[in-house]
Amino acid sequence: MKFQNREHESNLIRLLLKDKSNPKDMERLAMFYILAGNSDLYSKVNQIYDFDEHLIKLDCLTNRSVDLCSSARALVKLGFNLYNSYEDENFTPMDILSNLDSENYSLAMESFNVRFGYSSKEEVNEEVNEEDDEIKM
Repeated sequence: MKFQNREHESNLIRLLLKDKSNPKDMERLAMFYILAGNSDLYSKVNQIYDFDEHLIKLDCLTNRSVDLCSSARALVKLGFNLYNSYEDENFTPMDILSNLDSENYSLAMESFNVRFGYSSKEEVNEEVNEEDDEIKM
């Protein structure tokens, strides 16, 4: 799995641990990969995803409670689509990708690799297991 930086990897591990996600859940992993890789989305993750119920918060896209720029909104829609096939009237690859700068474009493209199993996730699995062991001690 290609990370933008060490913080991206750490953020992803934190999200997986907080959600108690199964590392084999490729749909959730792809969504969390996106949320962890964008600092704005990571700071708003609790407004985008319900960790208690393990559900996405679809209303974050329609109500004004979460301030999302066009790039962040495009990434959230992509993450939701990779998670549960979310679609709306403005959801096309062109709509999503045309709103992204080069860093977020790279994040989006790698999220496809994560979702469809074309990216190695073993290093994340190992770190999640190590972090989980440390928390239990």
